[in-house]
Amino acid sequence: MRSTVNRVLLALAGLVLAVLGAAVLAVGLGASAPTWWPWDAKGDVLLSTAARHRWRDEGWWWPTVIAVLAVLVVLALWWFLAQLRRGRLAEVLVDSGDGEGARLRGRALEDVLADEAGALDGVARARTMLTGRRTAPRARIRLLTEPHAAPRETLNAVADGALRHARESAGLAELPAEVRLKAVKHRATRVS
Repeated sequence: MRSTVNRVLLALAGLVLAVLGAAVLAVGLGASAPTWWPWDAKGDVLLSTAARHRWRDEGWWWPTVIAVLAVLVVLALWWFLAQLRRGRLAEVLVDSGDGEGARLRGRALEDVLADEAGALDGVARARTMLTGRRTAPRARIRLLTEPHAAPRETLNAVADGALRHARESAGLAELPAEVRLKAVKHRATRVS
């Protein structure tokens, strides 16, 4: 999701800036400007004195400007903080019983979950990702199932097998999981 939003926002910003830059460059090099183009002479400025003072006495002007700028700042901060947030959990804190604790690499637990879920009957491929906090991880499991796999039995096997083993081996009180099932595309069988 984050990479899609980044690409869309960067593409839109780049497109707007490229179009405006090309238009300004064309007019600056002597191309004829359309009638609606605000700057058509070398001495033109972005905002004239009259344009700067035009809305100053209106009661709605400054609250609107401040509200729009505040929304833009909040959106920019949200976007910036989204870049800093990690998608995957780097490590899980495991209670070793001696008061010290241990750190388990998140990728190692993801690989074990994927291997055990992928070994189930009817599962063609399994992918896992740990999210959440180091002390309270959550698992996202995506299973690509064979045509003969029963969704309920596959889901129960993952919950009773791979998830239970991961929870017990890491010493977690709970390991909430979101499991998504998708069927392998296959050709229809011919009936004669």
